Amino acid sequence: MSSSSAGAFSTRTRLILIMGVTAALAAVSPIAGLSTARAADPTLHQLAAAKGKYFGSATDNPELTDTAYTAILGSEFGQITPGNSMKWDTTEPTRNTFAFTKGDAVVSLAKSHNQIVRAHTLVWHNQLPSWVSSLPTTEVQAAMENHITQVATHYAGQVYAWDVVNEPFNEDGTFRTSVFYNAMGSGYIATALRAARAADPTAKLYINDYNTDGTGAKADAMYNLASSLKAQGVPLDGIGFQGHLAIQYGFPTNMQANLQRFADLGLDVAITELDVRMILPRDATKDATQSTYYTNVVNACLAVNRCVGITIWDYTDKYSWVPSVFSGQGAALPWDENLAKKPAYTAIFKALGGIVSTSSPSPSGPSPSTPAPPTGCKVVYSASPWTEGTGVGGFTANITVTNTSATPVSGWTLRFSLPSGQTLTQSGWNATYAVSGQAVTATNLSYNATIPANGSTSFGFNGRWSGSYSSPAAFTLNNVTCS
Repeated sequence: MSSSSAGAFSTRTRLILIMGVTAALAAVSPIAGLSTARAADPTLHQLAAAKGKYFGSATDNPELTDTAYTAILGSEFGQITPGNSMKWDTTEPTRNTFAFTKGDAVVSLAKSHNQIVRAHTLVWHNQLPSWVSSLPTTEVQAAMENHITQVATHYAGQVYAWDVVNEPFNEDGTFRTSVFYNAMGSGYIATALRAARAADPTAKLYINDYNTDGTGAKADAMYNLASSLKAQGVPLDGIGFQGHLAIQYGFPTNMQANLQRFADLGLDVAITELDVRMILPRDATKDATQSTYYTNVVNACLAVNRCVGITIWDYTDKYSWVPSVFSGQGAALPWDENLAKKPAYTAIFKALGGIVSTSSPSPSGPSPSTPAPPTGCKVVYSASPWTEGTGVGGFTANITVTNTSATPVSGWTLRFSLPSGQTLTQSGWNATYAVSGQAVTATNLSYNATIPANGSTSFGFNGRWSGSYSSPAAFTLNNVTCS
């Protein structure tokens, strides 16, 4: 994303600020503050964000009426993927007649919780309306390009990334036969990526597939395709590794090294649809193996700098796709069908750096805990406002936060309110910024998460003002009021 000048405030920038992210993913949704009465358990996304990653979940429209489910979905995760509501059969059920209501509902939910959206998917051999499969070969390309243009344009500026092409390969690494491949050969992939870039120049563009997590013929085919597309100058930003794993088949071979070789091509990599199924019934031994698999995936992503994040394919067994597809299998997700956390949740929590207390275990596993909030802090807010006309102008704000405690702060969130008439015009530097009305939340990035005892950290942003200029009056660090 190109930077906005002090005098320009684009729709894309507004959306990024509202969602608390930048297109480069240096910033993700804010880390919530800690209660002064009791240190609140950090979410999986908060832990991931402290390491420069996101942690997200897929969801689907029928689930959004389940208030207990959406309460966790909206609070635990920093990213959402719509499972079905942006696929072709939903968005263009009849030719050139588009329907966005279901996808819009997911995007709206994400915005309300400062979450980013990985949009899924523009071109896939599956879930196509019958009219696409019935097209004459000579009409397929035009229909595909029109579909991509209409759908990606509708969501332009509202989504972080697109799975542009989904599952292009067979297990042996040959290209999958589809209406698109039959009409256009493997060139349909480059054509699709170019159309997506033209429709939404700022979204990250991905190719996404399963059974490519570890090394093997299918992963090699994906690597060769990515290399070729990069050499041709085709717009490709990342590769999605779905991560539909099963404990009975063993963990993928050399996952970290496999992710790294794609990253070495100059691509982002992401775990996009993670779940770990088992043959039912579930028992403690299977839970332990499943937990190890989740830990291994998290560790592999954390070890690769360009692994931008992890998405589980919905978070609860209550809405898992696995039992309907794999007979006799299930229990694939970190929350059970009653929305209770399983050992897999604790494994992910620990792998992301969470501290687990064993003093008061719960039926769902040990209860996570976090470091205490600071006992004291000081904020220096300095701004350089300028006037561009009567009653309007811009400003550059620099903030220095000092931890006056005797112990370090590990992971911080600074909250304050901008005076009436002020707003941010850029996502700023050295922090993640989220804006809701006049309220601003600034959260550490991975490299400045710790403020030493009696130490400081600095960050800032650009803004606009109207009426008259004044500075914020009060600040809290991890919910502790600063002087």
